[in-house]
Formats: sequence, C-alpha cells, structure tokens
Amino acid sequence: MKVFFYGLFMDKDLLLAKGLVPSFSQKAWVDNYALKIGERASLVNEAGARSYGVVMTLEQTQVTELYADDGVKEYQPEKLIAVYQDGTEEDVICYNLPSHLIRGTNRAYAEKLLDVTTRLGFPDEFLAHVRSFV
Repeated sequence: MKVFFYGLFMDKDLLLAKGLVPSFSQKAWVDNYALKIGERASLVNEAGARSYGVVMTLEQTQVTELYADDGVKEYQPEKLIAVYQDGTEEDVICYNLPSHLIRGTNRAYAEKLLDVTTRLGFPDEFLAHVRSFV
C-alpha cells in the first residue's frame, strides 16, 4: 500500500532500522493539510495549506506493525491525494492523530524533523514552518 509519511517515518533509514523496506519512495505533498507538532507530528485540515512528505510503498502488515507502537497507536488512516513533483496525483493512505489529541510540544522531535526535511530538500517556506516548532 502507498502511504504518505510526513513525520520522522519519512526517513527511510529509520524504517530500515525497524526492518521495513519500502519498495517505492518518492517526495510529494498534500494540499489543504497543515503540519502540527505536539508530542509527534500530525496533519490537520487547513484550507490553503500544503504539507510535504514522502510516499512509500509498504505491505499492509508492515504498516499495521509500524502504527502499533505506543507513540503512534492512536493515529487513524485516511485517504488523501498526494501530488508528486512532476504534477501527477495519486490516492494514498495517511495516518493522522485526531486533532483533539494533539497536545504539548516536543522540541527534540521538531529538531529531528527539521533535519529530515532539510535533507530531503523541501521548499524553504515549509522548512520555516517546521522550524517554528523548534
């Protein structure tokens, strides 16, 4: 299944360390969703917003295993449309924390995410948004 990752899971090395090997990995974005960082990252509906991430293909069992961990078990799947750099669009699954459960701040997480998003070469305005959580 194709999953849009926007938090630390878009770091392929992190997934490999967990024994997960994506068969596809490509940068993309989703429109009308804004990145929020509480204890971890989540996307929330926001008209006009754009959030960047990576679409990866994993087996359903791998995705289920990934989101069984305590820190992300409350995340819920939803269908979104990812847009790739060449303009093509694709239906993907994205796991988000329900907005009423987003709380707190996690500066260390935000710093790690800023490192990942910088290495992936996302646009400056998105990097500035991530930096605002540091």
